Amino acid sequence: MKRLHVRLADGRLVHGALGFAALWSALPRTAWLGRVASLPPVAWVLELAYRSFLRVRGLWRPATATSAALPGNAAAPGARGSANLPWTKGLIADLRSDHAGEVGAIQIYRGALAVSRDQAVRSFAQHHLATEIDHLRCIERHLPRRQQSRLLPAWRLAGWLTGALPALFGPRVFYATVAAVETFVDRHYAEQIERIDLSLLEAGPDAAGSQLAALRADLQACRDDEVRHRDEARAAGPATNAWVRAWTASVGAGSAAAVSLARRL
Repeated sequence: MKRLHVRLADGRLVHGALGFAALWSALPRTAWLGRVASLPPVAWVLELAYRSFLRVRGLWRPATATSAALPGNAAAPGARGSANLPWTKGLIADLRSDHAGEVGAIQIYRGALAVSRDQAVRSFAQHHLATEIDHLRCIERHLPRRQQSRLLPAWRLAGWLTGALPALFGPRVFYATVAAVETFVDRHYAEQIERIDLSLLEAGPDAAGSQLAALRADLQACRDDEVRHRDEARAAGPATNAWVRAWTASVGAGSAAAVSLARRL
């Protein structure tokens, strides 16, 4: 995964920019491109560009040291702690998005506490902040530190603004924001749990299956808490006028975009 290598029909091995040129030359539609890319001046420029690309490639394609959560897959020699968890690449991405989401959720309530003087809002935020901190610790037990999102500072800022800005406009707007966020989070956790249920059918009653079952139980507990947060926010009487509906729709769309990005970075 660090550098492209191509073996030619005569057994020679080429790599980097010349590897791309060899592949392009072998395909009818790009044969002309392969011939151009093989020319020394062009090949030198392409090689320099490729090496530059490899330096930043890991930002959106992080390597993972974990293996598929299926029976018979062994952990890497010498692996310890969370590195032994048999998570698939997709499940790591899910957990990365969960971790980023819980980091953002903590900041939502911290943002509200920073600007709101409404006692009901502050009590609501303090209670739910403690729950979100517990959720974050729970996710961190399952997710290796090296697999956490590289954009955590951005998620902290985005979360803080998502809590502080609506709190400035009053309790009802803040509660509407929380309800929108938790509605999305409920769906997000539900989709993950469904995927884990399918994996459990394949894993069977071995160690991998036991670890998946423990993860599922933790995610379900987190989901149940988030549903209660959503219902409490709705019961508090969120604002429902047109501009608030537009704001909460943008919050939902932003949450979906953040999850998509956090899965990759």
